Formats: sequence, C-alpha cells, structure tokens
Amino acid sequence: MSRVATQSREAVPYIALATLFAGILVGVPRRVPRPANAEPVFVAQATEYPRVVVLGIDGLDPELLQETIDKFPERMTHFARLAREHGIHALGTSTPPQSPVAWSNFITGRDPGGHGIYDFLHRDLATRVAIPSTTVSEHAGAYELFGDWKLPHGGDSRSNRSGEAFWTTLAKHGVPADIWRMPANFPVEPAQGWSFSGMMTPAIDSAYGKCTIYTTNPSLIAAVGDARVEVVQCYSNVIETILKGPANIFKQGDPATDVALRAWIDPVARAVALDVAGRVLVLEPGEWSEFVPVTFSLLPMGMQDIGGIVRFYLRSIPDAQGQGDFELYASPVNIDPSAPIAPVSEPADASALVADPRKGIGPFYTQGMPEDVNALKASVVTVREFMQQAELVQDEGERMLDFALERYMQKREGGLLFFYFSGVDLCGHMMWRHSDERHPHHDPQLAAEDSSWWSHRAGSTWKDVIYDLYMEMDPVLGRLREKVGEDATLIVMSDHGFAPYRRRVSLNTWLLENGYLVLKPEARKELPEGSPGREDVFITTTAGHVDWSKTRAYGVGFNGLYLNLKGREQDDPQTAADESGIVDPAAAPALLDELKLKLEAWRDAQNGDKQVVLRADLATAVFSGERVSEAPDILVGYNTDYDNSDEASMGRIPHYQLADNNRGGTFNGSHLMAPEVVKGTLMSNRKVSAGDHRLEDLTVEVLGQYGIPPSSGMNGRAVLEKH
Repeated sequence: MSRVATQSREAVPYIALATLFAGILVGVPRRVPRPANAEPVFVAQATEYPRVVVLGIDGLDPELLQETIDKFPERMTHFARLAREHGIHALGTSTPPQSPVAWSNFITGRDPGGHGIYDFLHRDLATRVAIPSTTVSEHAGAYELFGDWKLPHGGDSRSNRSGEAFWTTLAKHGVPADIWRMPANFPVEPAQGWSFSGMMTPAIDSAYGKCTIYTTNPSLIAAVGDARVEVVQCYSNVIETILKGPANIFKQGDPATDVALRAWIDPVARAVALDVAGRVLVLEPGEWSEFVPVTFSLLPMGMQDIGGIVRFYLRSIPDAQGQGDFELYASPVNIDPSAPIAPVSEPADASALVADPRKGIGPFYTQGMPEDVNALKASVVTVREFMQQAELVQDEGERMLDFALERYMQKREGGLLFFYFSGVDLCGHMMWRHSDERHPHHDPQLAAEDSSWWSHRAGSTWKDVIYDLYMEMDPVLGRLREKVGEDATLIVMSDHGFAPYRRRVSLNTWLLENGYLVLKPEARKELPEGSPGREDVFITTTAGHVDWSKTRAYGVGFNGLYLNLKGREQDDPQTAADESGIVDPAAAPALLDELKLKLEAWRDAQNGDKQVVLRADLATAVFSGERVSEAPDILVGYNTDYDNSDEASMGRIPHYQLADNNRGGTFNGSHLMAPEVVKGTLMSNRKVSAGDHRLEDLTVEVLGQYGIPPSSGMNGRAVLEKH
C-alpha cells in the first residue's frame, strides 16, 4: 500500500529513491485490514426509544435482487434470509425517478410539489441556463481594492428543498437519530444526533467533482472528454506542476488557487515520489494513494485558507530508456472533513471525529458522488481503474458503517440509524453495458475479462458485474443485522431501481423538429458528432440560437419540459432581444394536452417501433403542494432503453432525436425513466402491510415507529404491520 509522509521535499531526491521503494507492494486496491482493537463491542441495552435501522442502498432493483439471489444463493445468504422472512417488495419511486428527487420524497414525506426538487437540474427563468436543483445561491458583490484584489460581500448558498426533514421532526419529539451520508442533505440539516451530507455535496474545486490527469503526452487532450488535462514536461526525471483548487474570490476574475506538485521519477525502481505542497508520498504504477491534505491560500499570511483532501493514482512512468509516458490521476479536491470549509456534518465537528485515524476511520470522501463516474465518462481512467477506485469507496463505507454501529449501539437512548451506500447505483450506471449483450456499447472482449481480483469470486468476469455489485452488499447486510440484533426494526430500501439505457434521446431536437422550439434564421441544430466545424448549439439566451418570440416549449434537465409561458419565463436584460414568454396561460392547458398526446405517440422505428415515452405527466396532475408552480410543466417518463442525453439535458440541441448510446462518455444503465419502469426495493425484518408502497410511506412509517403522526403536507401511510 502507499505510504504518506510529511517529510520535506529535499529529504527524498529521486536519485536516492531505490532504497525507499524496496518492499513496497503494488497498489492494487484491496480491503483494508481492520486493526484487532477496532472491532466494535456491542452491549445489549434497554433503550428509551425503540431501535430502528434503515439501510439505504441507492439503485437496488427488486427484480435484479431476486435474480442475484436465485443465481448465487451461496453469496446472497443474508438477503435470501430476509426475503424468506417477509419478502422483496417493489417500492414506488418518485416522479421523475432521479436520486435527489426520490431521496427528497423520503426525507420530507412529500412529493416534489411540496419539497421543490424536480430534477438534478432546474433552469434560470431568464437565461434558460441549467442550474443546480438542490441549492440556491444568492448573487455576491465585491468592493474594489488595490491592484487585482477585491473584497467580496453578500452571496450565500442555502438548501432549495422545503418540507421538514423527518429527523428534524424526530428531534422535536426528543427522538435521537444518526443520519449518515443522506443524499440531498447539503447544507446539512441537524438531528438529535449526528447528521452527514451525501450525494449533491460539492467538491471544493468543482460542483460534482472533476479529476485532473497529468501527462507528458499532449495527444491525450483530444482523447479524453470533460476532464482537466495538464500536459507536463519531464526534465532529469523531475516534473514540476501545480494542483488547482477553488476559485480565489478575493482576486479579480476569480482565478483558481493552486499548490505546488512535484514528481521525482525513479525509472529503475519503477516508482515516483510525489511532493504535494511539502507532503511526500511514494507510488508505483498501478497504485492508489491514501488521501493527502492540501491547503489553498486565498489571502497572504494564512488569513484565509481552504483545506481539502486529494487522492492520486499513478498509471504509468517512462522506463529507464525514457520510453513511455508519465500519467498521474488526481481526484477532485474534496472538502477536508477534518477542517471543512463548509460543514459536511452536524454538529460540524462530527466529521473531524470520524476523520481522526486514532478515533475514527481516517479521511474520507465528502464529494457527493464518491465513485468517480466522471473520470470514466471522460475516459481518463479505464474500467479496471474505475472499479479499483469504487472498491476504495466501498471499503470506506463499510468501515464507516462499523464506526456508526459502534456509536449507535452504545447509545442507551436508542432511536434511529440511517446509513447509505452509493456503489450499486453509480457503478451500475457505468458498468451496465458489460452485462447487457444487447447494449450498443457492449464489448464482448471486455465483458469476458477476469474480474475476480475485484469480486473475490473465482471465475467472475465483467459480464456478471451487476450481480457482483449486489453480492458485495450481502455481507454488509449480514454484519448490520448481527450487530443491531432482532429486537431492532430493520428496513432495507432503495430510492429507485435500474434499467438499460440503449438509446439516447434529445427532447429539444424533438421539440425543434415538431415546431415547438424555433431557431433564428441563421442558426441550425448541431451537426452530427465528428463533423468538421461542428459546434454546440444551446437554447440559452446568451447563446443566441433560439428565437424566443416563436418558441413555445423547451427542455432542461433529464425529464423536464417547460412551456415558454407568458408572465413566468423572463427576458434576459443582458441581451438585445426580448426573450419573455409567449404562451398565453389561457392557452397552456390545450398546448400541454397536445404535447402529451404527441410525446406518448412517439415511436422508434430503429428499435422495433418501440414507444419512446411511456408517460408524459402533467405536473398539476401528479404533484400536490405549494411549489407545483415551479415544476416542469411536463415530466417526460421514458420507456426502458431510453433516457434524455447529457447534452440535451443541459439545454443543447443535438443533431439527433434518437441515437444509439454507443459512447464511453455517458451512463449506459439508467433510472431516469417512467416511475413504473424502475421501482425501488423494500425489505424488512417485520411484516410488510399488503398493498403498494411508496417512498413517502416510509417517512410516515419511520415517524410512526415513535408514535409521531405525519406532519402537515405528508401524503404517505404506514408500511409495516404492528408487532
């Protein structure tokens, strides 16, 4: 494993590294052995409040779960036992079935009309630019100072979700709760206990996390997608470069901060010493580092510093003859849980206690999607490297669960424990094609590649990777159930299921070619991918491609269709044209009915004349609550095989209406479809009541376990039978 030290850079010149490298193991990620004294000791205690444990496994599909149990019973003993006791139940997901929407349903017990989260992406009413859905950022100003300095003022970020979190309701009734890595919990909402953020937590250098690849090969720039590529020069086996951090809001233009990064290459010992701002670590090709703390200074003399943590992966180095390239991956710079610039837990110091290697588990991923799907989408890591990194995340999650269980079981008052795992979802998005021979991006040779080093199952290949992801969770369930005992109520749940994503959809291109979205006379939709001179075409007002005086509808987000509604869509004051909405509210119902009818009649001639859109739901028909007016006017529920493409969801107008999903830089399994296509999973060690159940029902059930009635606006009902 890698070794992280705090020596000065002068202490390890590259010419003396051979002795330091002796005995270092190749850094293929593997389970981190737990110290003998780290095994938690649980003591059965009578509690003031009943123990209720909720294990949230993002993306766990009930049909795939049953398939995995049937195919690999010896590896799914704990899920099989729970299934025998009280069954595997489909759990109704949100409309649309996107993670921030679904988890917000569970958090609040309300649908999006009540909590206001409708998609990963919302839109700016004036510019039609895609904006984050779960937070609202206020405009910040600045006072001009001397030179290139400025003094920022104002500006803040707050949660866009409304509706009371269930753990807030529990706290009001004195019920303790520990909430671990809850998605859509940033900024963090406190509990009577510990509360940690999860999905949608930003990295400090990028919203969703953007890695950096350092290379001596300039051609790599053209070979990768949306990732930072830093081309470096190697002189006398030394590379000098920088690691970029957050924007410096005290400087004009908000330039990125950085720290020095130096690499000493020893081609004989086949290893590198990395000096990251004075901290030195040693890596061999194929090895992942531990997390390294970094500090970015915004003002002189440490008056405003931001701490982060970063993890490295050394892919390759030149040989003794200078042949070959240097390639080094640096993860997105995560918020340092030991000294977070923005709290990732409540109380704020809880994250530091967990990150303390003497008392907790050591530094951990804080970015909302810890499995670096963006690195694989950008082709800066291979499938094998991505799954190595995902294994690090899984191991971290299991160690964190052990820590959480120890804390929870030693609390005499009892109460609730929620714990979340992301791997089934995020790895499923990127690895689905290997299990799906019908997928346009399926590679039989890659699917047949040995994966036993990752799965720890002899004979496994990437073709079985989805099953193996489920099998990876079985010992987690067994360990959790053993530690909390049978007196505790256990609920296993997921926010949605999964389905193949074989065909890309461009909703905006469909709207364009059906006359609902109109381009200016000089503008055209995008040329086919790879065409000479092809440029991105956006619906945004700043791009200037769309004639908003004639456009009646447009798409932003993965499932959202909006009318260009008079009195709601606004003019962009930064442009000469008037982009105000044109659709008269009185005419809107008829236009929506027309769009719904045409969307649901859309067929794909290249896929057996299959229906593309199963449901085009009107927001006013499927949502209730005070924020329905903010929703997309239509929620487009795609059929199995289909999903609005990344580019279309960001407001682009690609060449195609429908195209094969045969690119590496996108998800290949998905759940952004009609809710009935991707139902979630519900299991329990208590009997589940008859009938269909939804995410909002689980919220009511959790409160009901403590005798608390549903809050105003909740629309769920109890799930478990009384015992």
